[in-house]
Amino acid sequence: MHEFTPEVEALANEVLAYSLERLKSDPPLDGPLSEAELFAQVGNTITAKGLGGKEALDVFTSVLAKACISTDHPRNLAFIPSAPSEYANLFDLVVGASALYGGSWQEGAGAVFAENQALRWIADLAGLPQSSGGVFVQGGTMGNLSALVVARAQARKNFSDTTRWVIACSDQAHSSIASAAQVMDVDVLKIAVDNNGKLQGETVAKEIDALHRQSGRRVFAVVATAGTTNLGIIDDLAGIGAAAKAREIWFHVDGAYGLAALCALSVRSKFNGVENADSLIVDPHKWLFAPFDACALIYRSPDLAREVHTQHASYLDTLHDGNWNPSDYAIHLTRRTRGLPFWFSLAAHGTDAYSEAMEQSLEVAKYAAQKVSEHPNLKLLSEPELSIVAFTRTGWAASDYQKWSDELLTDQVGFIPPSSHDGQPILRFAIVNPWTKFSDIDLILQRL
Repeated sequence: MHEFTPEVEALANEVLAYSLERLKSDPPLDGPLSEAELFAQVGNTITAKGLGGKEALDVFTSVLAKACISTDHPRNLAFIPSAPSEYANLFDLVVGASALYGGSWQEGAGAVFAENQALRWIADLAGLPQSSGGVFVQGGTMGNLSALVVARAQARKNFSDTTRWVIACSDQAHSSIASAAQVMDVDVLKIAVDNNGKLQGETVAKEIDALHRQSGRRVFAVVATAGTTNLGIIDDLAGIGAAAKAREIWFHVDGAYGLAALCALSVRSKFNGVENADSLIVDPHKWLFAPFDACALIYRSPDLAREVHTQHASYLDTLHDGNWNPSDYAIHLTRRTRGLPFWFSLAAHGTDAYSEAMEQSLEVAKYAAQKVSEHPNLKLLSEPELSIVAFTRTGWAASDYQKWSDELLTDQVGFIPPSSHDGQPILRFAIVNPWTKFSDIDLILQRL
């Protein structure tokens, strides 16, 4: 089973051929099938004797892969999609083939060194001190949870009389904040945003002070969002950070989508205040051209995270030798070197190429907003702050939006499911793919 036989070598060549062909050609959009439809085509793929490598690969490439929507299609503008570079995708094959373990320095020193350099680039863009550092985790949900656990641990040191802990965030914060609160058994103080959709520092200060006048409840972390998922809005980072610091509260910035744009000079000033964060996250698999899954979690003072997250057991003692162990900075032990494809692409292309690709996405978003504004049937919700363009279609109900979206996917034009804002259905373009062209936007808008 472990020998590299001629049969395995032949399969390796087929896998590589499939991977290269997909990279060389335009990615298919494809779409889901029902479980019954899939079973009718492939049956039970897990059998006592096995299908054989070639047959199993055929099942995947001819049926299963085609029942998955390609996140890197230039007209997949749903949720926050992905657009990994060719270098990142190719190096993901290397990571898988190299049997690398990324939990400790002892076992993966070279890989951890490379990942840390990629993290350093992000930390420098954010203006964090040289002593900052962190780890690549599975995604933003894991990153936010890991940071908030550290935040609560620090609050416990200073406010031991607290009977109930609270996370403060906007009512537009990502769903993972509520999820983290549920896992941690803490409360969430949801604070209303202003008329522009931004959480303001002044409002945060007022709401936290009101809560602290209640007996026993205390905010241990304030979460600001640097690019909301639905509309791409950046909170008042400077004001929120100041309000948190004045009250000895941890300041966390959830930039899973938006903080990628730190590398774009045209919008860098929008993130002023992020340099005061105690922790932040950004997902390279969203807008930094890396494959799933990779969230960069960075702490201002990583020693605090290591105190909280380091696991202790007799079989782990040998790892605690003063070196940088990624397993010490988040809620995980075993981890793949998920930051390496991002590092390789960044190292190969250079940071200038990343800035240029980011600016390209922003230009397409501006173009889309202009075309929506000029369209007789459409209404732009607001000028895009980053690369999410949200709008409504005059005269349509929720069912009309869904029907249009379904037909768009069926015709293989694009994948743009409806969302909602203030209780009303909307459409939104999440433009993170540098291969999305003006003509792609035109093609979609023609259908409206």
